[in-house]
Amino acid sequence: MARPLRIEYAGAFYHITARGNERKDIFKSARDREKFLCYLQSATERYGAVIHAYCLMNNHFHLLLETPSGNLSQIMRHVNGAYTTYFNTKRRRAGHLLQGRYKGILVEADEYAKELSRYIHLNPVRAGAVESPEDYRWSSYAEYIGRKKPPAWLARNFILGDFGGKETEAQRGYQDFIEAGMKDSTSPLSEVVGSLILGSESFVQAIREKYLEGRKADRNLPAARAFETRTTPEQIERVVDRAFREDSALARKVKLYLYHRYTAQNLKEVGIRFGIRESGVSQASRRLNEHMNRDSGFRKRIDAIRIELGL
Repeated sequence: MARPLRIEYAGAFYHITARGNERKDIFKSARDREKFLCYLQSATERYGAVIHAYCLMNNHFHLLLETPSGNLSQIMRHVNGAYTTYFNTKRRRAGHLLQGRYKGILVEADEYAKELSRYIHLNPVRAGAVESPEDYRWSSYAEYIGRKKPPAWLARNFILGDFGGKETEAQRGYQDFIEAGMKDSTSPLSEVVGSLILGSESFVQAIREKYLEGRKADRNLPAARAFETRTTPEQIERVVDRAFREDSALARKVKLYLYHRYTAQNLKEVGIRFGIRESGVSQASRRLNEHMNRDSGFRKRIDAIRIELGL
């Protein structure tokens, strides 16, 4: 099995997910979920993990996690290993509980932590488990909005700090933020680069230069391929103009998307090139990504361009 590419450093933030083997349930009772939360607590005590948000569904879980000591692998080995041992012992079973290795996306926290917490807390609503996120018992949302006393190990202040200085004010602001998200199906994970990093172009470039230079892709580490090289704007111009010669307006949108995702240009530089604001670059890139998600034929055309450019 190909191993995932991991980037670990002190102070890194991650969105973590893991699913049950063959998509089977990994939580079958309230006691199972309580036990998993105990392992999250022990991860904070033993390994210094900082848990910002969580959601435990039937066959998978989500975490927004920070590693002040740069030890993600150690933390997740503890959590997943201890829980698997508990689950197998309780049910007199053997073998893998989780489907392969956990997925860990490195996150630019200042830009995306708030959005990811909303994505995590709305997971039960999107899955049809509840109509309102506060009705779901096994996420940190009720603890964020004051409906439930938070455990000492749950770190809410980093995210709530964006919504006001006083706790009650911040809780109301966060609740409004979550409710607004119920009307918007856009996922921040649609902007992940190389299945590994969620952040601005400058953040991706900085991580690439510091942690990925010299790490070559092979059959055991295929994710490294996405960061081996960055294509140039001139290459994108040439390939996109040829692929979309019949629609210059659409070609422009595709170029912007590819500039944003695959070149070393930051938002300001891309915005100057296309005559729009920095926020407009992110919005236009996200809209094109949504277009690809809706239209499989269009996605195939973009994928063909990526292949030609070696992305």
